Amino acid sequence: MTPVGRQSVASMILAGGRRLYGKSRIEFRESDPRCIDIGLINNMPDAALKATERQFRSLLRSAADSVIVRLTLYALPEVPRTEFGRRHVTGRFYSRIDDLWESHLDGLIMTGMEPRAANLKDEPYWGSLTRLVEWAEHNTHSTVWSCLAAHGAVLHIDGIGRRTLSDKRFGVFECARVSEHQLTAGAPSRLRMPHSRWNDLPEEALTSCGYRVLTRSDAAGVDAFVKQRKSLFVFFQGHPEYEAHTLMLEYRRDIRRFLLRERDTYPVMPQGYFDDATVEALTALRERALADRREEVLADFPTALAAGTVTNTWRTTATRVYRNWLLYLSAQRGARAAA
Repeated sequence: MTPVGRQSVASMILAGGRRLYGKSRIEFRESDPRCIDIGLINNMPDAALKATERQFRSLLRSAADSVIVRLTLYALPEVPRTEFGRRHVTGRFYSRIDDLWESHLDGLIMTGMEPRAANLKDEPYWGSLTRLVEWAEHNTHSTVWSCLAAHGAVLHIDGIGRRTLSDKRFGVFECARVSEHQLTAGAPSRLRMPHSRWNDLPEEALTSCGYRVLTRSDAAGVDAFVKQRKSLFVFFQGHPEYEAHTLMLEYRRDIRRFLLRERDTYPVMPQGYFDDATVEALTALRERALADRREEVLADFPTALAAGTVTNTWRTTATRVYRNWLLYLSAQRGARAAA
């Protein structure tokens, strides 16, 4: 833990749907097993910073039930940012990453980030990411690695490289539970989960190195998997934290990048997400964009139609998995306090 009494507004307390912003760890007793301390390292692009904060806060709040969670925000300083992004992650709602190295947390969540280099080891934040992997093993009960963070952690731990996909794996995919584990206890045998990534981890490479696959999809590959080290490492290639409209907004962003010639190809539509009427409207938009590649075409994006029909079909499962994770952290904290 960071020292008791440290004044900060970079954290908030979540419990059973309520939220309270806290200023000091003196607000609850170190020995109380109901109170768990979680860090969120938010490495998402500037435009998604606030949305990512909201998504994880909302999911943790829904999952908390009777568990009291204190969430503190961090960001890797080497992630490239605009002036807005730098101001946001160095402002009063974020703690410095240097403060993390001297602390202990019950749990840690590290988001992915937008890839820039073909080789993850060439990313400017690679040194901090690998330091986090080593720190998390010795200073958390469990850490969640999301998307590209999962790829980076696996590469550092076992040298498993990601493979580039022929096109973006994008949409909501039906996954099957393929292993019994306390994290998926109470979850349905088949579940839906959003994915948004250009790279994949080979299942055979993961299992040969001792990773335990929890959920997978014939269309999307491995979804969630774990490895027990000194800390329980949990990996998501999907995004259980996403809100109903997140994929829609991401698709709209990718279309805009195509129209601005920031990408060469028109983006693939998210699978298993839009209804037939929205698919028809978006197909027509694609034809217009290919024929008349101007940013003004984006005005025809059927935002109202799409927003009114997409639903969060994965939230119940996401809440269950994160509730199981919080209960695991609570139990580990209680066991440490009793030792």
